[in-house]
Formats: sequence, structure tokens, C-alpha cells
Amino acid sequence: MNIELVLFGVFAVMTLLSAGLVITARSPINSAMALVSTFFFLAGIYVLLWAHTVAVMQVLVYAGAIMVLFLFVIMLLNLGDAPHRGKPTVTRLLGGASAVGLLAVLGVTLGRMDAQPATFDAKGQAAFGTMAAIGQSIFTTWLLPFEAVSLLLLVAMVGAVVVAKSRI
Repeated sequence: MNIELVLFGVFAVMTLLSAGLVITARSPINSAMALVSTFFFLAGIYVLLWAHTVAVMQVLVYAGAIMVLFLFVIMLLNLGDAPHRGKPTVTRLLGGASAVGLLAVLGVTLGRMDAQPATFDAKGQAAFGTMAAIGQSIFTTWLLPFEAVSLLLLVAMVGAVVVAKSRI
């Protein structure tokens, strides 16, 4: 057992625990802070995978910029502690059914995977996680999803401002 395996286990468990806190926290601020810790633990996993560029981008973009945006929207909407209701509703039942369905799909996918890990040639391993490889991937293969996510974030910001402005 080497130190990388131990660190991966620690980061994985802490990622799952902090992601659970995102879901179960009563306060939106506490949920956002748990999401920040989830992002940091994911960055630690990226470092263990020798993807230092992706780890730095994870911290700067997600734990920094996106979380500032989330906190801005939370403060702008003046969200307080939501009252906890215990009775099941249609949306809760649909959410639970969706979660079970996603876990089933994950189980089937993991069951169909090869037991052998993927291998890189020397050129692919040297380029893995570099800015050039990430830029090449984003602006060729993933250009449309990249632009769709940026448009989605813009619409979410405008929507939050419109909702907050109607309360004033």
C-alpha cells in the first residue's frame, strides 16, 4: 500500500462527505461552503492523477469564480434557512426515483467497463493535463458544450437578477 492510494482514499471519502453536506445542509450558505470543500478535495484527486493544470483550474475557476457567483446569487435573493418539511411530495419522489435510476445506470456502466486500465503512449502521457491539450480538447471536440454551459451560466445570472429585482 503506497501513499498515493491512501491519499486517494482520504480525498475520495472527504469528497463524498462534503458532497453529502451540500445536499443535507439547511442553510444555503453552509451548502455553498461544503461545495467549496468538495471542489478542493476534487483538486487533490486531480493532483494525484498528475493533472496539475486541471487541479489549478478546479480551484481557480470553480472554488473561486463560480462559488463567488453562487454566493452573490444567494445573497442577492436573500435566501434564509428553508423550513424543513417531512412529508413526501411529488418532486421529492421524482428526485428519489431519478437518483435511483442514475445509480442503476452507473452500476451497469461500471459493470461493463474493462478491468484493464487505459494506457498512454509516451507522447499522450507527456501531453496529459497540459494547457495545450486542454485548449485543443475544449476548442475542437467540446466547443458546443463549452459554449452551451457559458450561455447557461449567463441566463442563470440574468434570471437571478430578474427574480431579485421583482422583490424590491
